[in-house]
Amino acid sequence: MTDTPPSDTPKRRFRLTRRRMILGSGLVGGALVVGYTAMNPMQVGGALLTAGGPDFDPGPFGPYIRIDADGGVAIVNPQQEMGQGIHAALAAMIAEELDADWDTVRVVDARVNFAAYGPQMTAGSHAVAYHWDKLRKTGAAARSMFVDAAALRWQVPRRLITVQNGVVSHPQSNRSASFAELLTDAARHAPPREPVLKRPEEFRLIGTDRVRRKDCGPKSTGRQVYTQDIQRPDMLVAMVAHSPRFGGMLKRFDDRDARRIKGVVDVFAIETGVAVLAQDTLAARRGRDALRIEWDDSAAERRSSPELTAWYRDIAVGRAVIDATSFETRGDIEQPQTGDRFETTIDFPYLAHAPMEPLDCVAQVRGWDVDIWSGSHLATLDQVQAALTARTIPGRVKLHVLPAGGSFGRRGLMSCDYLVECVRIARRTGHRPVKLMWTREDEMTGGYYRPMVHHQASIVLGADGLPSDWRHRIVAQRLIPVGDNPQNSEGVAGSPYFAAANTLDCRIASPELPVSVSFWRSVGHSHTAMAMEHIVDQLARRARRDPAEYRRALYQKAGATGRLRVLEALCTRAGWGKPLEDGWARGMALHDCFGTIVGQVAEVRLDSGRLVVRRVVAVVDCGIAVSPDQVAAQMEGGIGFGLSAALHGAITLKDGVVQEDNFDSYAPVRMDEMPLVETHILPSTRPPTGMGEPGVPPIAPAVANALFALTGTPTRSLPFGRQA
Repeated sequence: MTDTPPSDTPKRRFRLTRRRMILGSGLVGGALVVGYTAMNPMQVGGALLTAGGPDFDPGPFGPYIRIDADGGVAIVNPQQEMGQGIHAALAAMIAEELDADWDTVRVVDARVNFAAYGPQMTAGSHAVAYHWDKLRKTGAAARSMFVDAAALRWQVPRRLITVQNGVVSHPQSNRSASFAELLTDAARHAPPREPVLKRPEEFRLIGTDRVRRKDCGPKSTGRQVYTQDIQRPDMLVAMVAHSPRFGGMLKRFDDRDARRIKGVVDVFAIETGVAVLAQDTLAARRGRDALRIEWDDSAAERRSSPELTAWYRDIAVGRAVIDATSFETRGDIEQPQTGDRFETTIDFPYLAHAPMEPLDCVAQVRGWDVDIWSGSHLATLDQVQAALTARTIPGRVKLHVLPAGGSFGRRGLMSCDYLVECVRIARRTGHRPVKLMWTREDEMTGGYYRPMVHHQASIVLGADGLPSDWRHRIVAQRLIPVGDNPQNSEGVAGSPYFAAANTLDCRIASPELPVSVSFWRSVGHSHTAMAMEHIVDQLARRARRDPAEYRRALYQKAGATGRLRVLEALCTRAGWGKPLEDGWARGMALHDCFGTIVGQVAEVRLDSGRLVVRRVVAVVDCGIAVSPDQVAAQMEGGIGFGLSAALHGAITLKDGVVQEDNFDSYAPVRMDEMPLVETHILPSTRPPTGMGEPGVPPIAPAVANALFALTGTPTRSLPFGRQA
């Protein structure tokens, strides 16, 4: 057995240091000040963060548009494409204002370049909303350059020039020219500082079913390149043995059997475990399996899930003392009101992200220079973390962002854990590139889950049946190591359901334990929507009022006109109030997050104890729907994702060890469980809002409320099959 030196004792998980936290926060904050700079990219940032340095040439039309000599238009996508289809939406915003031929437009992924694109971070369902003005101005500016070129060539006023499908025309003289024919002349013209944008009623592409994905062909034929497909000369494959318990540390290991495996090149300890380097994946896997490791669990989490749940419940009622932060207060909270009091609790388990593509990364370190290929979610932050690990500057890190086979937040950690792990290993290989592979079991048991959460509410109803006194407690681990844990109170804080309350006391307690947690699709809304929407249905029944009518009364008091609009459309589209066949019931839920309001009605029955969801009607108000087809796809995907968690999802611990390690024990919704989904998009002229996550939160409470209508029994914990 090999004793590991104390200075190099690997910990169970990469921990976010204050220095790394400050760097990450600064970059995220930087996104707020980046404006339209498509034609002056170097004004956005400095060379410190610019990967590629002086070889970057934005071209005459800026960093987002490349027009070939034959007139072909390529739109550069600066965001992470992980299946949500934003590459098409972002390209459509440019193509609309450029008036390019959408059928021939292609999309290419950008390498990380802060000077050109600012912070490249795909999170919070912000990509389309954040780029709405910027990319449209980019397209409009390029269009203006072609109009200037044509007007000068033909000696006609600019206002008489039209552009459509990549052809510039002067209808009065019947003259026209393609982008290819005008390209050289257009490149000589300066872009306008404030290009004129189209009004929504002038859109020919945005908002139509023409805006569809551009990657269906490569994905259907297997030509799409993911990180696992990357092959580099003289490349090695790495796998890492991690502690089975969170907080466990490496004590010693014996690598003699591992080194005897054909193809194994090296074995060594790193901060997160023991790395095995080999010629191929199979040899790396066999080498790792042959390791004999002794872990030090003295600081590890050793409790089981029932013990943690009991502890959380004790925290909520004050039996276990942990400081709680107030996030919503109104009235004299020291004098709670008396009357018809309703009390409830609900428990939520840890949840894994479980993307179809497990975690992987390719890295090569050559002195100061680092090359990385990865399906990077927070690309700019990954670039910084890689530089810190390789002891270089971010501008010497070339991060090639590849499409990812899903993420749901797992590839978007501020610690950049697996990427940092890959770079750390690559520093030991003498300039040879390394492909780090995590198995599905590694990813499923590797932490960074949606936190387990406990909600406890005590509510007094007034004479009108509406809440007059609301006391709410949330117990959940922090998602970032500083602050008051606002991510886990979002969706409760500022709720329209508080509108009638004279007294309001909402607090959150943030216990600390070694289990690593992070952002999961829809973040805090993934549990707060369930808590609030299920509570409201129970209050409506207690007040002997219809759930839709009860919500309507609270929305009117709150002045929540957006929710009222969605509610009315939802009731109409779902046939709310109309009878269903015997044994079936409807449940509704409405929630707003990331600027988008979603309402869902689920039709549910119990078949010999098995929960069946046959139909979900969804109404969404997301501003202008750039791609209605993708909005519907995101709603369907979000419902499938949320329903998977509600029906089956739970990461459980036994003596601190994760019990679920693949899709047999952590099951997604199967095809025969997936309901028919009808999506109705409300017309709007306001800018787009988020769509990647808002479809997830309402489905669990919609199903829970249907079950409540069917059985009269409220849901006290998720998933539905594991009622506590």
